[in-house]
Amino acid sequence: MLPTRRFALLAAAVGVGLWFLPGEFDGSLLWPLLAVNLLLLLVGAADALAAVKPGLLVVTRDHPPVVVMGNRAHLTWTVQNTGPRAARFVLADELADSLGADTRRAGAHLAAGATATLTTSFRPTRRGRFTISEVVMRSTGPLGLMTRQHRRQVPTALRIHPPFKSRDEAELRIRKGRILEVGLRSARGLGGGTEFEQLREYTADDEFRRVDWAASARAGKPIVRTYRPERNQTVMVLLDNGRLMAAQVDGVPRLEHAMDATIMLTAVASGLGDKIGLVTFDQQVRSIVAPARHGHQVSRVTEAMFELEPVLAESDYQEAFRQTLVRFRRRALLVILTDLAPGAVTDSLIPALPMILRNNLVVIGAVRDPEVAHWSEGVVVDAAQTFRRSAAVAAVDDRERLVARLRGMGATVVDAVPGKLAPALADVYLHVKNTGRL
Repeated sequence: MLPTRRFALLAAAVGVGLWFLPGEFDGSLLWPLLAVNLLLLLVGAADALAAVKPGLLVVTRDHPPVVVMGNRAHLTWTVQNTGPRAARFVLADELADSLGADTRRAGAHLAAGATATLTTSFRPTRRGRFTISEVVMRSTGPLGLMTRQHRRQVPTALRIHPPFKSRDEAELRIRKGRILEVGLRSARGLGGGTEFEQLREYTADDEFRRVDWAASARAGKPIVRTYRPERNQTVMVLLDNGRLMAAQVDGVPRLEHAMDATIMLTAVASGLGDKIGLVTFDQQVRSIVAPARHGHQVSRVTEAMFELEPVLAESDYQEAFRQTLVRFRRRALLVILTDLAPGAVTDSLIPALPMILRNNLVVIGAVRDPEVAHWSEGVVVDAAQTFRRSAAVAAVDDRERLVARLRGMGATVVDAVPGKLAPALADVYLHVKNTGRL
């Protein structure tokens, strides 16, 4: 049993009234004061006993199982009064601060046998899995002096997925890819298609080498083969979850930029009929999504990533590449999302690259910090800025030399500023697709 604010105000009012009673305080007033206090406690206890037992208030919680970070969603509490009397109650729910709930408390007056529905909205600011469990119920007595409190477990699971910031860019790339495919078909097979599409009658614009002699003999007229871009290509995204991805760029960890690029690449490749999969790794391989091209692949890839938090240790590229090659032997476009930190890349990534460069096309994607470039070009006015510019110039030069070295090994490198990595990788994929390099 817990006193309410009304009980405290009543006790204060009684105390003030006693203070202004005529006469002086002496031992003769002690027993009357104790009697008044005892009366207050008895009234409060009677009020608490008259309240509906909190255990008779049945509460359930309802919310979407999945919410995208930054989107607003609604959470609903349904409370049923199974007691014999009307109840006044307040509930408090176990909602993490990062869920951004408008309120975690709600209350109502509920008749016997009635049901109340209470709602709050929330906008999560951190992705991951949240298990919401404990609900505290307080039932207030008829006089509002005392409450009865009861804790109960109402476990529900909420998954917060990373946002798809490049959704509009992805839709543009899908339309672009389809237009390019139509253009190749209208060009009657010239310049790039590798997958057989159909037979049709020869025209003056067709290449002589496209003539299908067997079909021509059967038809009694020249027949040519037409081709379209390969629709059964395989793309594998290898997402680094090591310490390099914990550093923030533009106020967001590098891992978040890489996740957005992964989702966009999955949406574009699936939309254009290609298979795409995912491998997440740090010191060990965390998750693997097999390549597929069905409509749920974006959801599968997002589900595999949403709980990732960067591990503050060096990533084992060699083990990640080994497991990828063992599981998926077909030639593929391998997109490695990591950071181009000279020390880690030189010691770990470069020695492991030849393993995958032999039989695959390799693209390395990273987010470049625009603030470092700004420091390297800024005007200095004091010694501190001079040292900062010197360090920034050295960092930019080291990064450019590293990019040149990776390209010299045969990898395609996309080193883009925040917001541009995902579209740039999608453009590289479209170029590879439409030039038939796979």
